[in-house]
Amino acid sequence: MLLQLQNIIPIPLKEKLLQRNSDVWNKSLQFKNGEFIKIKAPSGTGKTTFVHIIYKLRSDYEGNVLWADKNLVSIKAQELADLRQQHISIIFQDLRLFPNLTARENIELKRVLQKPIYEANVVDEMAAQLGITSILHQKASMCSYGEQQRIAIIRALMQPFNWLIMDEPFSHLDKNNIDKAAALINKECKKRNAGFILTDLEDDEHFDYTKFLNL
Repeated sequence: MLLQLQNIIPIPLKEKLLQRNSDVWNKSLQFKNGEFIKIKAPSGTGKTTFVHIIYKLRSDYEGNVLWADKNLVSIKAQELADLRQQHISIIFQDLRLFPNLTARENIELKRVLQKPIYEANVVDEMAAQLGITSILHQKASMCSYGEQQRIAIIRALMQPFNWLIMDEPFSHLDKNNIDKAAALINKECKKRNAGFILTDLEDDEHFDYTKFLNL
């Protein structure tokens, strides 16, 4: 699924962002299926704003975002729902877990939202890989932020996708846990011939990136 960005720039940040160099803002870009995209984004450059724009959580921007030639400005509600359920998965910076549901229940919501692509036992397998088996029956609000990040990663991998969008997905993980999470994400994306867009504050060597851009 082709993602095209045609000179997008958030209106509230327009004046500020036009005063600095960017590989993304106000540029014409194409991201092809299967590409691993790293966007390095220092604080204040609109990293989360960018993620929200391409996921259609914000519409206060100039330019066009096209998923498979469909402009997000004109996409219908049912088309958007299908896009999010079948083609684009996301790990938000603020994670957006349901605090009163258990870790497993948060993951299961994504697994059964559409026809499941994985059986329930895959949740246990991924949890074991990321070291969170012991907290699966614990409410999300009682988990550490690092545990919650790993819950959110597994949840995002439970649905079908052509693209995985990740906004600082490893910010509260140590190197050992980052390596495990990155390996799982890499495996799942390659299995599906899916691409990802990862935003972060710093350089990293977690993946073999296809493109590296500065926001």
